[in-house]
Amino acid sequence: MIKAALFDLDGTLLNRDASVQVFIKDQYVRFYQWLHHIPADLYTSRFIELDQRGYVWKDSVYKQLIEEFSIRDLTWEELLNDYISQFKHSCVPFPHLHHMLDELQACGIQLGMITNGFGKFQMDNILALKIEPYFQEILISEWEGLKKPDPEIFKRAIKRLNVKPEECIFVGDHPEYDVYSAQKIGMKGIWKKDPHRTGVKHADAVIDNLSDLPRCLRSF
Repeated sequence: MIKAALFDLDGTLLNRDASVQVFIKDQYVRFYQWLHHIPADLYTSRFIELDQRGYVWKDSVYKQLIEEFSIRDLTWEELLNDYISQFKHSCVPFPHLHHMLDELQACGIQLGMITNGFGKFQMDNILALKIEPYFQEILISEWEGLKKPDPEIFKRAIKRLNVKPEECIFVGDHPEYDVYSAQKIGMKGIWKKDPHRTGVKHADAVIDNLSDLPRCLRSF
């Protein structure tokens, strides 16, 4: 019997691709005085390319943008600070997020989250999505001193929820960091389909949308 559901954040609950699109367009407008010589679409597309879906931290991204586009009188630190402080205003949830969490909560399922990233930045995004009250435990890699795919961060989460691995599911978009890593300690790994990734062969279940999850849990 499944007693707890653990989630990844970026690409699973937070539509990071859509959020980045919103953020970088707004940033261009905020800093138009210094960026007007760069076409808006080019600034947006190059940021997204350098960002590599969040796997490159933004100090490197902004340093590269400053150099490539010969941006004057504006530092990479200023752009980075803007990213850190303003990204939370651009957070886009995946459809049915709150309804799905309501359904699981109504069924008595404990909820937890494990996400890699910087503590305050990720928590700001969680608060922006208005989902923090749903979760009994939220583990963010910077604050835990561990990050996925280290099995210890998964073990820490289930210990805090006071459940056994076989009583838990983990839902995420990354085949290795989320699905396989959770399975290695005995949890069921559910892959939330990501159009950028293919070849997930060993997931216990696959969902297209968050609304599919309650039905999926009933099959275990």
